[in-house]
Amino acid sequence: MVESPDRLDDLPPGRVVCRYHGRDFTTGEMRLLRQSIARRPARHRAQLSREFCERIGWRRPDGGLKDMAARVAMLAMHRDGWIVLPPPRRRLYPPKPANPQLSQPPLLPPPTALKDAQPLNLTPISARDRKASDYWNASIAAHHYLGYAPHAGAQMRYTVFDRHGNPLALLGFAAAAWQLAPRDRFIGWSPRTRQRHLGRIVNNTRLLVLPWVRMPNLVSHLFKRLARQLPHDWHDRYRINPVLIETFVETPRFTGTVYQASGWIHVGTTQGRGRQDIQRQYAVPKKHIWLKPLNKNWQRLLNS
Repeated sequence: MVESPDRLDDLPPGRVVCRYHGRDFTTGEMRLLRQSIARRPARHRAQLSREFCERIGWRRPDGGLKDMAARVAMLAMHRDGWIVLPPPRRRLYPPKPANPQLSQPPLLPPPTALKDAQPLNLTPISARDRKASDYWNASIAAHHYLGYAPHAGAQMRYTVFDRHGNPLALLGFAAAAWQLAPRDRFIGWSPRTRQRHLGRIVNNTRLLVLPWVRMPNLVSHLFKRLARQLPHDWHDRYRINPVLIETFVETPRFTGTVYQASGWIHVGTTQGRGRQDIQRQYAVPKKHIWLKPLNKNWQRLLNS
């Protein structure tokens, strides 16, 4: 049952009343947040999000505060009437739209055989590299069926270059889905174990071979490279060693053949609900759930 913000004061402290950014919030937590805002209304929103995380113990697996996730959740709470945030300290501008003109085919056609493109370079995109970031965003916006959307929280983007420095493919990774029944059953998770180890799973949110690239076996080769490289890159950035990748393949648009051929494990299908579908409207397409182990001891590590 979805509770109303107007009834918050009438509900018992432990009742789950809303869900944002993959986390359930109780009556007591929402009262605490309201009290924090009312006590010192002059504080800016970043301070409020950090204090809220500290008070409710909302932390990443590495111990850091999940203040960016809290900030996104609090904006949604403000929109839905649960809280009233203080005005932003500075004017908020909408995100700069991705410019499709930044993603254009090369003057010379790329190689059509993997051996002619190797060695490939899987380059992580730094937040400070605006040119690389703009190119990734624009290419995803122009050529991926899901388009571009920014991620909140832990994330990593790659551009894949051939031996001559020409881009061939793009990949994006972010935090895993908070709760996913087929995945959790397959791993053998209880809610408490999931909460402890969820940060060791990453979600492959985007996979795009640029439309002018025709190269058999490219994707399966990339998955092999990622199994070796991604854990090191993720650890360097977040001090967490991921042991499993998850991804969602929309059905019936795609069959998932490339994942099956690359050693991914099909564990079930989503129900057709989005992250914020607390009213059970089932308004999004169903998706097959695939998992890729990154460590031979992944199941033991996720259940320790």
